[in-house]
Amino acid sequence: MEHYFGAHTINTGGIHMAARRAANSGMRALQIFTAIPKYYNDRVSIRAERVERFRETLASTSIAPERVVVHAAYVLNTATPDDAKWIRARDGLAKELERSTMLGVGAVCFHPGAATDNDREVAAERIAAAIVHALEQVQGDTRLLVENTAGAGKTMGRTPEEVGSILRHVPRRLRARTGYGLDTCHLFASGFDLREAAAATTPLLDAFEEATGEAPGFFHLNDSEGALASNKDRHMLIGDGRIGAEAFGWLLHDRRTRGIPLILETPQLNVAIAEDDDAPDPYDVQMMELLGRLAGREMKQ
Repeated sequence: MEHYFGAHTINTGGIHMAARRAANSGMRALQIFTAIPKYYNDRVSIRAERVERFRETLASTSIAPERVVVHAAYVLNTATPDDAKWIRARDGLAKELERSTMLGVGAVCFHPGAATDNDREVAAERIAAAIVHALEQVQGDTRLLVENTAGAGKTMGRTPEEVGSILRHVPRRLRARTGYGLDTCHLFASGFDLREAAAATTPLLDAFEEATGEAPGFFHLNDSEGALASNKDRHMLIGDGRIGAEAFGWLLHDRRTRGIPLILETPQLNVAIAEDDDAPDPYDVQMMELLGRLAGREMKQ
């Protein structure tokens, strides 16, 4: 199977423009927002003309719909013990799945939130309940995937065991429509040293697979501004951070990075791009070239 590299490209001018910029960078995967990520968006729908424009644009690229990931709002705390906040987060997650299903994309990823009462097992049940609610409310093929976190404060999902605990609370009848993905910056910030080459990378991915019963559904390929175990979620261009480019070469030679979206969430240079400008971002082009070299290079054992 192949590597499918993509990025969360700038959507100035609309999400269809994000797809055009990604395609013009030579990408075969994509990540987008369907609504402003600083809000719950629990009552925000997506207009039919916006859906049609995105689908038509995507069809003209080399990016298959199943390799598009939507990132849910950052504010959704599905782990919270506060009932009112949990209901808004639950409904926001369901509405995100609804919008994404209308777009026909492969997956929605979301940060599970924080166990503010520090009862982590009950928090895992609350996260799973939000997943179940969304999947029961919205029928379709779009999957809902838990993203591992950088481990700041009382956030959930920083270890294989916590991700596995969340997914164990999802009924078997719905498990095919959910799963998880891994962010390299979050792994490093949580204390997993990806710089130790295959000796660290392979056992770590094995641990996630054993805890969840499946391989990741996506990767976010981000270098880290913060140090190992810093719990800082600060992304950098690959090779410019504390992880370094070589570790990504090791990762890309693992079987679990093939056949799924591999998404850059790294800085963009042209942040003030015009709405009608579909030129690829220079940083994205730089990263795509680097990833191609790392994926094609034989790493020493």
